[in-house]
Amino acid sequence: MKSDREKTRIDHAASVVPEVLFVCTHNAGRSQMAAALLDARAKVKVHVRSAGSAPGDEVNPTVVAAMSEVGLDLSKEYPKPLTDDVVRAADAVITMGCGDACPIYPGKRYLDWDVEDPAGKDLTTVRRIRDDIARRVDGLLADLAQAKQLT
Repeated sequence: MKSDREKTRIDHAASVVPEVLFVCTHNAGRSQMAAALLDARAKVKVHVRSAGSAPGDEVNPTVVAAMSEVGLDLSKEYPKPLTDDVVRAADAVITMGCGDACPIYPGKRYLDWDVEDPAGKDLTTVRRIRDDIARRVDGLLADLAQAKQLT
């Protein structure tokens, strides 16, 4: 008998919804912003996850503030660990400063976004980083649509 987790994984695999995983070192800033932005823009056409190669204790409060300015609430989010399972489940893996910590699997699309780390930065700088990530997310969505991965 299959567990609920296995059933969910099988149901997801049978769907045509692409899965995107955003990875940064602490999963406290860049990957959290990217995941929230893609989730909001793609609606339910993309399954979005984020993780960190060395997860922090909490999402950066300045990141939470910058995202709330654009109507996205990260106050209940928390850093999640990078696992083989989440990488295997992803169709696209977007890394942002985690170096070689992300496992590489054949058949996955990998992108490395060179995005400034918001750790220790003021709100003005974090807004700029958020807007940079938003532009990249819009480009990713366009690429997914062009590849007909979005219906």
